[in-house]
Amino acid sequence: MTLRNRKQSRLSRLLLSALRFAVISVFLAVVFYAVFALLFSTPEEKRLSRENRMAARSYTDLRRKEKLLSDVVEGLIAKDDTIYVRLFGTDAPRTGETQGVAETIASVDTLGDQFFLSYSASRAENLMRLSESVDDNFRAIFDALVERPDTIPPLSLPIEDLNPVQVGASTGEKVNSIYNLRMTHDGIDLIAPQGTEVLAAASGTVSEVIRTRRGRGNSVTIDHGNGYSTTYSLLGDVLVLRGNKVAKGKKIGTVGISQMSYSPHLHYSVLKDGEPLDPVNHFFASVTPEDYEKMLYMSIITLQSMD
Repeated sequence: MTLRNRKQSRLSRLLLSALRFAVISVFLAVVFYAVFALLFSTPEEKRLSRENRMAARSYTDLRRKEKLLSDVVEGLIAKDDTIYVRLFGTDAPRTGETQGVAETIASVDTLGDQFFLSYSASRAENLMRLSESVDDNFRAIFDALVERPDTIPPLSLPIEDLNPVQVGASTGEKVNSIYNLRMTHDGIDLIAPQGTEVLAAASGTVSEVIRTRRGRGNSVTIDHGNGYSTTYSLLGDVLVLRGNKVAKGKKIGTVGISQMSYSPHLHYSVLKDGEPLDPVNHFFASVTPEDYEKMLYMSIITLQSMD
């Protein structure tokens, strides 16, 4: 072998060794990087990992809250239906299922003039349907009033200028303050000083007057027609007699107290065909929406009755 051949062979071996070394080095570098990435995280990766975990928890919480809100809305719709039927003898108006602006826009890739025209037309159509539904309901209410003028139940407050902090436990199972036992409460507690005037919630005829110091003390029951009646218990003075005709807002007695009540207050009941209704549902026509919301809240969260 010539000297030149030997040099070429040696150079080839050197190039091969260098290539082999480079390949091994790259392979080891990849392995070391992979191991390092698995075992150690950079500050940025740690931050992103924390944000991902927080986002996952937030998503779970949001889904749970969404389910809770959905149940609450369904319950409110059912309650609204019940109130509408009982008060006005007709179904509550329905808006129909409409897609919100955000959901609608999110479902469209490109928004052009045609989209906004179509969306506006759709919203206008939904509003027209809602308007027609409201008109139909009002028409049904007016027809019922013409045919049966005593259809509307008692909607006035039995205590003038009643405010939300005066509203106590309403109907349902409540803890009795005297016996400290859970008992059925068939009315609502309206807190007021002794001597406060008690007013008729609607026009009618006094059907019963009870004078006693036991139980719920003195009470007056007024028949308003169409199966509706109201009872005012724990009275101090009684200013009407059985058979008297009374007008809405007439003073029928004063707030008192009995041996079986915790403190002075009016126990007010609304009945339809002898069945107790939730009186707070009849306050909405006499107070602002904000005060009605607070009264409704107080009547629900107060779990102890005062009689």
